[in-house]
Amino acid sequence: MADDTGTESLSPERTDLLDALTMHRELFLGTVAGLSDEQARLTPTASELSLGGLVKHVTATEADWQRFIVDGPAEDHVDWENVDWSNPPAEVLARQAQFVLLEHETLAGVVAEHRRVAARTEELVRTVDLNASQPLPQAPWFEPGATRTARRTFVHLVAEIAQHAGHADIIRETIDGQKSMG
Repeated sequence: MADDTGTESLSPERTDLLDALTMHRELFLGTVAGLSDEQARLTPTASELSLGGLVKHVTATEADWQRFIVDGPAEDHVDWENVDWSNPPAEVLARQAQFVLLEHETLAGVVAEHRRVAARTEELVRTVDLNASQPLPQAPWFEPGATRTARRTFVHLVAEIAQHAGHADIIRETIDGQKSMG
C-alpha cells in the first residue's frame, strides 16, 4: 500500500519488525567491519565460534526460516535424538560447516550473501500475512504438533540475530579490543 507521496506505507507492527531487524543486523555486521578473512576465521574464545562462521550460520538460519514461512517445514532426514556424534551423517556435517569460514570463502562474500538474504526477509516482512501459520518440523527442540506464525518467526529472527550479535561482539573484542557498545 502506498501513501499519497507514492511511498510504501506499512503498519506500525511491520515497521517495528523491520526496525528491530535493521538495528540488530547493524550491530551484528558491525562486529566484522574492517576484518581480514584470516581474522574472520579466528576462534579466540572458549567456544569454537568464528566471526565469519557466525555470519554464515545466521544467514543460513534466516534462509531456512524464510523457506519455512513460504513453504512450511522442510523434511529433516536427521534423527537428532540418535545421531552418532563420532561419525555424524553428511547433513550434520553440512550444518557444522555453517559455523566455519572455509578457505575458499571470503568474509566479503558471506557478508554479501547475508545482505541478500536479509533483503528477502525484509520483503517478506512487508508482504506476507503475519498470521499465516505453519507446522514446526519434528525435532527434539520443538513441541510435537506445534505451529508458528510468520509474525512469531520474524520475532525469532530478531532474537537469533541479537543473540549472535552478542557472541560476535565478544569474539571481536577478543581479537582486537573493538566493542559495539561501551
